[in-house]
Amino acid sequence: MSRLSHNPQNQFTALWIEPEPGEGSQPRLRILDDASRSILSRNESPDIPFEFSINPYRGCFHGCAYCYARPTHEFLEMSAGTDFERNIVVKRSAPALLREAFEDPSWRGDLVVFSGVTDCYQPLEARFQITRRCLEVCLEYRNPVGIITKSTLIERDVDLLVALHTQAQVDISISIPIFDPDKARALEPQVPTPARRLRALERLAAAGLPVAINVAPFVPGISEDGLRELLTAARDAGAYRANTIFLRLPGPVAEVFEHQVRTRLPLTAEKILSKVRAARGGRMNDPRFGSRMTGDGPYAVAALKTFESIARDVGLAGPQPEPRPLRKTFRRPSRSAPAKGQLDLFGSTSSPARPGRSAGRI
Repeated sequence: MSRLSHNPQNQFTALWIEPEPGEGSQPRLRILDDASRSILSRNESPDIPFEFSINPYRGCFHGCAYCYARPTHEFLEMSAGTDFERNIVVKRSAPALLREAFEDPSWRGDLVVFSGVTDCYQPLEARFQITRRCLEVCLEYRNPVGIITKSTLIERDVDLLVALHTQAQVDISISIPIFDPDKARALEPQVPTPARRLRALERLAAAGLPVAINVAPFVPGISEDGLRELLTAARDAGAYRANTIFLRLPGPVAEVFEHQVRTRLPLTAEKILSKVRAARGGRMNDPRFGSRMTGDGPYAVAALKTFESIARDVGLAGPQPEPRPLRKTFRRPSRSAPAKGQLDLFGSTSSPARPGRSAGRI
């Protein structure tokens, strides 16, 4: 079985049905519509280097056992386990809401990152094309964009990304935290293989797009294996830098991760889990700002120093390079033909007001 079958109890729900072993059925994909009236999320964490992000989907079909976003489904009265993977919330109105945000006078063309939480190119994107339509809005307004993804579906949008990078700025990170294909499949059951993601990186770089490799999360006891080979292959494919973020397992994610490691990697499970605890003061997670992205203790320090050393050796920039200067390219497109609407004082037509809330109120 390639996907997870563990559904821990929602901490906010008093009633929870747990089937007996062998009695539970595998969940089917369920698509839910989102009714949000805004699309830009504003980051307030000092650990994250960007302020604004867009998440076209909630939940993620990729099913990565370590995904820190899993607890967000508990606020929807669902589980951080298989519910997160198979009950996907789709934000169909995201492109219109983004256009509305860009038209707000308070918007000044800041970098917008796709996505801060779940993968913007997960499989449902092939059907709904919400990410692509949002990128088309960014191109229209020449708003700079950052993209983080594990999906090779990003290749579909090379033409759009090249145009956007020409008019504004695009920075892409392809996430490959595990180089061994079997171990990657164990913890990332619905993600393309590491080799396939390297090919996607190569195709994006060949098109003239700046692409980094994101060894994130750095999974103790796993990501060390083949790290030099991975970063060398990324360099040869055209990556211009290497980044990493240490594994963090907030709330129920620790339970999901441990279940998957013990089920799919039984021979090395204890080694992996002991190293996770060694990097978190004996616990599975440390939520403190400043250490939650880097870990703590001798093992974490040594692992990150090793990453930095290898990245330098192979010619990549290291885990936390200076950010690229942001080109101030944003502009609201001129309207060549007036839209139908009410007459102004001089007899010309003006565009009707758009409903909904603006980015300034997010």
